[in-house]
Amino acid sequence: MNYQETTEWMFNQLPMYQLQGASAYKEDLTNIKLLAAHLDNPQDHLKCIHVAGTNGKGSTSHMLSSVLQEAGYNVGLYTSPHLKDFRERIKINGREISEDFVCGFIAKHKSFFEANDMSFFEMSVGLAFDYFAAEKVDIAIIEVGLGGRLDATNIITPLVSVITNIGLDHTQFLGNTLEAIAGEKAGIIKPNVPVVIGEYTEETKPVFLAKAEEKRAPIYFASDLIDQIYLSDLVGDYQFHNKKTVQQTISILNNETGFKISNEELKQGLLNVVKNTGLQGRWQQLGENPKIICDTAHNKHGLEVVMNQLKNEAFEKLHIVFGVVNDKDLDSILPLFPKEAQYYFCHPDSSRALPAETLQSEAKKHNLIGEKYDSVAIAFAEAKKNASENDFIYVGGSTFVVAELPLN
Repeated sequence: MNYQETTEWMFNQLPMYQLQGASAYKEDLTNIKLLAAHLDNPQDHLKCIHVAGTNGKGSTSHMLSSVLQEAGYNVGLYTSPHLKDFRERIKINGREISEDFVCGFIAKHKSFFEANDMSFFEMSVGLAFDYFAAEKVDIAIIEVGLGGRLDATNIITPLVSVITNIGLDHTQFLGNTLEAIAGEKAGIIKPNVPVVIGEYTEETKPVFLAKAEEKRAPIYFASDLIDQIYLSDLVGDYQFHNKKTVQQTISILNNETGFKISNEELKQGLLNVVKNTGLQGRWQQLGENPKIICDTAHNKHGLEVVMNQLKNEAFEKLHIVFGVVNDKDLDSILPLFPKEAQYYFCHPDSSRALPAETLQSEAKKHNLIGEKYDSVAIAFAEAKKNASENDFIYVGGSTFVVAELPLN
């Protein structure tokens, strides 16, 4: 199979959360342990940083990779989901895994995947570990897919564990209280391995402290420990806590693991995240006059910060291109959106997308008014046609919406 045929087989034949939602979630590490053993446990040959959290784990992972790249290390980076191409998930020093490696890996192990009912995510994690071990990376940044305790990435023993924050998302799997979700994310805390907590609340802090004590893991609350915050090319307001988290994690790497990152390398890494890692979709500017911003924030915790940042922008009229997937709690996110905007409700190209007509109807209950469109492209084109040079266009609500934009 060529690359396109290989990835189509991966997406279509195996359960994939990005496409199918709840049916692809597995509450078990049996399969990934079986796959790791089949691959001769490549994860055991890797030095890792493990990153979990409701929001910010992608940005934090890319920042960490960028900083370590600036320090001269060979850095593997595994994140999800992808926007345009599967290979975005697996990078070394910002370069995507080759099509040939993906095809070769699938061809070599396809019968094993089929015989053991491997999920898309389990297979992707196995591929990342195998690739990073084969390429002998100095360190790998591994982002959790969903949750932590039962996530397929949770077979590693990292140098540092990182939990960015806790919000109410994926409650059908992780629980519907902050304490329950914190408990799932805290499942990545390993015996005697330091853990960095980005943000905490009065509900989540005791959960983290109890798990760290149980595992005898040194625990660091970055929001309390970092005073001086460096600049970054990632300019979303929500990066405030992510930068603190990264700075605290780098401090631990320097003091406890033998890695050496200078203050200047830390600063340069934070300033050059997009150039070094190729991160996209985080308060990303796509145009000016009118100013166009897209962002992948998609739950209450993330959208609160983004909508507050919108309030600080200067414009004559606000246009919002907006689409969501069908498992979102609209009653928690729609009240966050400004009523004075012109809305363009759209249907991203995904089987999980909420129909634009349904979104329009639900939004109307919150006095969010606009037309519906069959695709992101049509909605975006209409917003650009209607906007004057002093207006502002925001595009978001879902990773799927941002994925259909011309990002480069």
